[in-house]
Amino acid sequence: MSNTNKTLIVITGPTAVGKTSISIEVAKELNTEIISADARQFYRELKIGTAAPSEEELNKIKHHFIGRLSIEQYYNAYIFENEALKVIDDLFASKDYVVLTGGSGLYIDAVCKGIDYIPDVSAKTRSEVKEIYHEGGLAELRKILQRIDPDYYVKVDLANPKRIMRAIEIYMETGRKLSQYHAESTSKQRPFKIINFILNRPREELFDRINKRACEMIQMGLVEEAWRMFKYRHYNALNTVGYKELFAFFRNVYPLSLAVEKIKTNTRRYAKRQLTWFKKYDDAIWLHPTEKEKIIKTIEKDV
Repeated sequence: MSNTNKTLIVITGPTAVGKTSISIEVAKELNTEIISADARQFYRELKIGTAAPSEEELNKIKHHFIGRLSIEQYYNAYIFENEALKVIDDLFASKDYVVLTGGSGLYIDAVCKGIDYIPDVSAKTRSEVKEIYHEGGLAELRKILQRIDPDYYVKVDLANPKRIMRAIEIYMETGRKLSQYHAESTSKQRPFKIINFILNRPREELFDRINKRACEMIQMGLVEEAWRMFKYRHYNALNTVGYKELFAFFRNVYPLSLAVEKIKTNTRRYAKRQLTWFKKYDDAIWLHPTEKEKIIKTIEKDV
């Protein structure tokens, strides 16, 4: 179906910047629905630690993809691309706009630009790479990646073991470098218009919000939520800020007070990485989260 007169409104930005509330306001203004592109919020068991929209917020506007998976289910950006495009196409049958929001840059790119299929790997290969990590740590992963895929080595976040492990897994499974798959990828043209808005705040303001939200999560029951997930800690969905630090607390690696401080620190670092990712969006409009009217006016001008 051709949707050349339809528009996808992308509202993204770093964690804790205030995407949820403004996305709901914009969706209400445009009489449409929201597609979530926050990969952590897809899992129904992870409500507090992922800052998923509250029941009250979900009741204001229909959200798609929130809490639809179990942490035991495998999911990736390629699957999301196909599923999200189907929902968007269905919504465009009756609506002129759809709002896509979240902080997972890869998942936003999947919808807006497309990603090429990269083969999944077997549980055996995944287990072998995890064992390498457990025995040799991040240094060993880096050494292996530099040897098997030097092109990807110079591009990847070398502080992110998950990304490095993925590249090693693919090489072990297929004999091909991840950089080869990336080199073959091409941006896909979408049959609808896309307007990108990136929300940001002054760094001190953003970091203050991150620190306060971490404390609020603890008060809301994050420790209890993480404890319920402790036996599933090896699942990929739980390899994320907020849970990893509490899992270490449960293992008596450090006290709860230090775990909370580490959650704050690691969330701030995550926000910095998100902002680095979003800076590559050349056509994006950067705004403060309070500037809802500017978003609406920009959309109206584009029509």
